[in-house]
Amino acid sequence: MLISIYIITIQLITILLFTSPAATSHYSSPSPPAAPFYESSPEPPSLAAEWLSAHATYYSDANDPMDALDGACGYGATIKDGYGLAATAVSETLFVRGQICGACFELRCFEEEVPFDRRRCGSGSSIVVTATNFCAPNYGFDAESGGGECNPPKQHFVVPVEAFEKIGIRKGGKLPVQYRRIKCRREGGMRFTITGSGIFNSVLISNVAGIGDIVGVKVKGSRTGWIPMGRNWGQNWHVNALLQNQPLSFEVTSSDGVTITSYNVAPKNWTFGQTFAGKQFES
Repeated sequence: MLISIYIITIQLITILLFTSPAATSHYSSPSPPAAPFYESSPEPPSLAAEWLSAHATYYSDANDPMDALDGACGYGATIKDGYGLAATAVSETLFVRGQICGACFELRCFEEEVPFDRRRCGSGSSIVVTATNFCAPNYGFDAESGGGECNPPKQHFVVPVEAFEKIGIRKGGKLPVQYRRIKCRREGGMRFTITGSGIFNSVLISNVAGIGDIVGVKVKGSRTGWIPMGRNWGQNWHVNALLQNQPLSFEVTSSDGVTITSYNVAPKNWTFGQTFAGKQFES
């Protein structure tokens, strides 16, 4: 009898140990650590009426061809391609690994509660600029110092001096500004510049109206179905497929979820290096 009572007692203790909250809490998995800043995937600023704070600097000699060529978005000669002197480089926080390329921003000088800053603002007008380049961070300087303007988490614009002088007085240092993202207005259709060789096809998409930046592209030949393209860099999209000797159509999706399909944009006899115009997003 005593042995039976002892066995039952042991069983009850075992059940309580493995079913009580205190016991099970020892076996819970710890929460994963938060990802460091550089591994996060920030979202581009969306269209909004709210003005946000940033800073701007300028680069001189904006008419120098070296200042208007190439860039991290791949647009080539920004003046020739229609972006003119309204092109801007943006800091890493705004660039979002190239997705922001083609987006438009309105900038105005911000009169902070400091007399020096108030003296630097112009007539109160604003400018509209397009993100076409990347202002690389300089981790040799602190984000608050003179050389770290483009370091995370700073929101910074580098604009041509001609655009800068429309909102502020040119002096050394950076100008406090406010910015908001707006829709882009473009003349003509969306442009598709095809480069590559053999089965490697790269397409630069430029002159994009509406929200301006692109998140998805598909291409279709007369002998293929719709083929998704991958982002190579900036607004250059690529795919490995045999597309020569057939007309090409493109399906382009912007970051606000709108999709535009341009059928037979490139004719059957297209060649690498050519640019074709398709349909356009609404401004």
